[in-house]
Amino acid sequence: MSIFRNKVVVITGGSEGIGKALVDAFLELGAKVATCGRNYDKLYHLQSIHPGRPLLIQTADVSKEQDCSHFIDTVIQSFGTIDILINNAGISMRSLVADVSLDAIKTVMDINFWGTVCCTKFALPYVIQNKGTIVGVSSVAGYRGLPGRSGYSASKFAVNGWLESLRTELLESGTNIMWVCPGFTSSNIRNVALNQKGEAQGESKMDEVSLMSSAECANHIIEAIAKRKRTLVLTATGKQAVFMNRFFPSWADKLVRKFYFKNGELVK
Repeated sequence: MSIFRNKVVVITGGSEGIGKALVDAFLELGAKVATCGRNYDKLYHLQSIHPGRPLLIQTADVSKEQDCSHFIDTVIQSFGTIDILINNAGISMRSLVADVSLDAIKTVMDINFWGTVCCTKFALPYVIQNKGTIVGVSSVAGYRGLPGRSGYSASKFAVNGWLESLRTELLESGTNIMWVCPGFTSSNIRNVALNQKGEAQGESKMDEVSLMSSAECANHIIEAIAKRKRTLVLTATGKQAVFMNRFFPSWADKLVRKFYFKNGELVK
């Protein structure tokens, strides 16, 4: 029997990508799942492919404190408690610092960092009571600043640091705090990444077919939750980047620069 059967799992940003894969997987494991997103049509479609299963959907923008509060309140009204919170909702960006608008960076911070803070804050009493798990879906960009992703890297560094502080505070509570770094994973995040004007760029520069699938990524995350891990860094490239940046930072600067630039132009 699955250890997640009848557990209440809350996943932000569950209408597509890794979030949707997590919703699908947890429902298969017998959990009660609640998810939110900004697009009602995508959420409705998600619900329609899981008829009869305990899936709660709600339209919410995690960059807004009131939406986060209302979402968590609705979960409690529906399921009574929360065992696992996965802060998955996020957005990326692609622009050089010299070109990007401050509003674009602020939008990324509001969704990625403040969305995690607000949802965690409102869900925290219930997760602590159940000695459950809080997860932040972070990024290798939270360990290593990436060119063209300054706001994204800043938001993920902030998520990692904030969750590390929370983990230390709750070390003796029986509650597990974990952040996971998927690395390059096939999802829609690059298509909706903000450009220098704060608008969705609408295309991916990556070869999505060659990347780890969202379903595989979700399975790794679920396994890490079951084992109550502290951190999870996926993909060989991601692990190499974290290792190189920790022990050989100057060399990492050059390798990252070479990866993202060609003839002085940002290409990825």
